[in-house]
Amino acid sequence: MKMKRLMILFTFSFLFIFSFNTIDNVFSFASVSCLAKAMCVMESESKRVLYDKNLEEKLPMASTTKIMTAITAIESGVDLDEPFEISKKAVGIPGTSLYLKEGEHFTLRKLLYGLMLISGNDASVAIGERVGNGVEHFIDMMNWKAKQIGAINTHFENTHGLDEKGHYTTAYDLALITSYALRNDIFREIVSTKSIQVTNEDGKIRYFNNKNKLLHSVNGAIGVKTGFTDDAGRCLVSAVERDGMTVVCVVLNCGPMFEESACLLEKAFGDFRLYDLTKNYDYPEFIEVEDGRQETVKISTLKNFNYPLKKDEIDKIEYVYSVNETVEAPVEKGDEIGEIRIFLDKELLFSEKIFTMEDIRTKGILQKIFDIISGW
Repeated sequence: MKMKRLMILFTFSFLFIFSFNTIDNVFSFASVSCLAKAMCVMESESKRVLYDKNLEEKLPMASTTKIMTAITAIESGVDLDEPFEISKKAVGIPGTSLYLKEGEHFTLRKLLYGLMLISGNDASVAIGERVGNGVEHFIDMMNWKAKQIGAINTHFENTHGLDEKGHYTTAYDLALITSYALRNDIFREIVSTKSIQVTNEDGKIRYFNNKNKLLHSVNGAIGVKTGFTDDAGRCLVSAVERDGMTVVCVVLNCGPMFEESACLLEKAFGDFRLYDLTKNYDYPEFIEVEDGRQETVKISTLKNFNYPLKKDEIDKIEYVYSVNETVEAPVEKGDEIGEIRIFLDKELLFSEKIFTMEDIRTKGILQKIFDIISGW
């Protein structure tokens, strides 16, 4: 496609006017204190870190490990509802247990509820055996998925989180992993369940009550996982969804983990709101077409971009456009015609191409002759 390389380059700063609902809580100051050894509060769609403390320190994470165990199993492609037999290897695992018996039959889906609600260590081994055709291979799957997600400072040595050399994560990585997992509807449904009655394929009934107290005390809570070992201390990954924004909170080695997490989550929703920044684009809706059967062509972007902002950050958003002034026919729908970039305090947040939205054919011979005559 031939184009004139006449470019319109301009910047556009837009002042949003919104009304904010305030939330009264203990955080009335700008800085954030937290009793956790490490902490990360993240908006899950943009992955923006809202608050942090030692967020890249490698630490043991106890049973929050099971977030990766669960999402690896769910996305493995193995049938979640096909019964299988519990092996001897999955029986008698130390720590919190479903008290699985060798030879009884379960489905992966039911074990996942036991894994995430009451933190069954034996369930984690049974899941690993089933999905990975062996726990060792399943752990390799967990580590591979962690790297794919971007959790490059995480390494798993087991499926349950019991203390073991070389088994660690960071508050940031665990927030990334959780944000990824919450995109999966099955995972989200399981971790947000407060209690459930599960019957194995042999008729035995078990009752699972979620250990995450925030599901009962914080508005919009949707999970995610508790944990404790001697080395890791008390750990909690929690998540809350309100008004279309999901916030993930990770506290590692934190005595009052529920109280600290609840305060951090309330602060996040008091300080930030999620905005679709693409609603404020201000580039031309049409550009001229040379030698085309239409005089103009509609142009547009294809994506939305949502980002959490504080009230005092709104007027710092800057849009930079680069758009062709004209285009020469023929034009095909989807031709690249420019680019938009969004900045906050000179930091690039998002960029996207601008495209033509329709096909336009070149003028025919008769129309060109008519144009010449009309020009006389």
